[in-house]
Amino acid sequence: MDSRVSELFGGCCRPGGGPAVGGTLKARGAGGSSGCGGPKGKKKNGRNRGGKANNPPYLPPEAEDGNIEYKLKLVNPSQYRFEHLVTQMKWRLQEGRGEAVYQIGVEDNGLLVGLAEEEMRASLKTLHRMAEKVGADITVLREREVDYDSDMPRKITEVLVRKVPDNQQFLDLRVAVLGNVDSGKSTLLGVLTQGELDNGRGRARLNLFRHLHEIQSGRTSSISFEILGFNSKGEVVNYSDSRTAEEICESSSKMITFIDLAGHHKYLHTTIFGLTSYCPDCALLLVSANTGIAGTTREHLGLALALKVPFFIVVSKVDLCAKTTVERTVRQLERVLKQPGCHKVPMLVTSEDDAVTAAQQFAQSPNVTPIFTLSSVSGESLDLLKVFLNILPPLTNSKEQEELMQQLTEFQVDEIYTVPEVGTVVGGTLSSGICREGDRLVVGPTDDGRFLELRVCSIQRNRSACRVLRAGQAATLALGDFDRALLRKGMVMVSPEMNPTICSVFEAEIVLLFHATTFRRGFQVTVHVGNVRQTAVVEKIHAKVPESHTSHRAPGPQLP
Repeated sequence: MDSRVSELFGGCCRPGGGPAVGGTLKARGAGGSSGCGGPKGKKKNGRNRGGKANNPPYLPPEAEDGNIEYKLKLVNPSQYRFEHLVTQMKWRLQEGRGEAVYQIGVEDNGLLVGLAEEEMRASLKTLHRMAEKVGADITVLREREVDYDSDMPRKITEVLVRKVPDNQQFLDLRVAVLGNVDSGKSTLLGVLTQGELDNGRGRARLNLFRHLHEIQSGRTSSISFEILGFNSKGEVVNYSDSRTAEEICESSSKMITFIDLAGHHKYLHTTIFGLTSYCPDCALLLVSANTGIAGTTREHLGLALALKVPFFIVVSKVDLCAKTTVERTVRQLERVLKQPGCHKVPMLVTSEDDAVTAAQQFAQSPNVTPIFTLSSVSGESLDLLKVFLNILPPLTNSKEQEELMQQLTEFQVDEIYTVPEVGTVVGGTLSSGICREGDRLVVGPTDDGRFLELRVCSIQRNRSACRVLRAGQAATLALGDFDRALLRKGMVMVSPEMNPTICSVFEAEIVLLFHATTFRRGFQVTVHVGNVRQTAVVEKIHAKVPESHTSHRAPGPQLP
């Protein structure tokens, strides 16, 4: 891992490169000074020659919110203490929407004390009992030895606690897949979701294509969805051991929904629609190692930055290049990420420990951008990406989720189907509120600006029946015998109490990233607002510079 990441966080570097358990390590010294140890020549077995301890490494202090919990030790707690610990675990799981991370051997102020082997074994046994009580499983992510102020070896252990699926309310993360044409997006998704490596000629991507011309050209032109599951123990669940998507959903505690977007410039409007409509939690930007930043890569990167979608980078096809070529591509990416338009901190992932740290830092800091280098043919470093996706926590906290759920219901209509014996079905994302079976909503606007009443007959989420849909979740809703001809993509289904209205004129604040022509009055544009895609005409420009009230010209492709 890049040492500059540790420098950014003021961290104390471990010998392997990145920060130790939980990410960032710091050191506190006497008199308020900080550093990574004592003077040279005075360190011996974690103690100074004078018998005084070295500056101890520590984590940031424990936060009351969030899904990370510090515990010094959990050895033989009383019944009252055990019940209190179980209640605390329920809170952390709720904060992480089904996931929590326990740091054993760490004080509440973040000091890494560590435990002897016997105490650690007893603490993990207690943690296992706590997890069983709430219906969860535990997985040891990593262990670290701490030699500070002790002659005996002491360890700190990082444990992932994941709740077993309950009422289909498993953790669901949406990842948009971006990148230039022929960078290997569909191939990588095929390898991840099918569980078989590619043969070097695109066999892995065939199951993802939806149209004949996509199979013939090998290029994605539409938006497709692929799922990858992880069970409560962190094991991968995909089509290699499950025949149907329903089986994957039933066996998974965490679902990763990949939104495969088009890479060709001709289908850029489809890519923009996928980023704005499907509300991805983060994006995966794929870059081919042998071509580097080429084609639409810069535009996709600019879109992710403009829409404030957190992203990480995967450098593919490393099996086709020499090591020096891969390193040159990584250096090129690092330069682009550090430019003023990006302000990102690249974080190269080279080990499983780096992958765990990257997942935690990626969720905590919007500036950190992990970089993976892998091959879909040889499988090199593919496991590191799986570890990252398994550990990656939800990027929205429980408070934001609660606030959205308390608002009135609003469902974005992205897809429309007719299913035999079911009737009209719409697919999309619930942007706010709660939707239940039997709810009565209004849908619109129609061509004449009206909103029509309808009833939600049933709900399916990830192809499994679901009685309650919460804000931020994607699902399909059955509307019974409602006339499909009255529906179109871009409509919204809202609560009648919202009293929805329509508008044909609005003001927007825009930033010109790069454009070939001059932006002026009368300019025709396509507006993307959520799942709405509509043509519009610029009526007037209110510029910050008075002399440019009539037109604007982009400064050129400076971003990124």
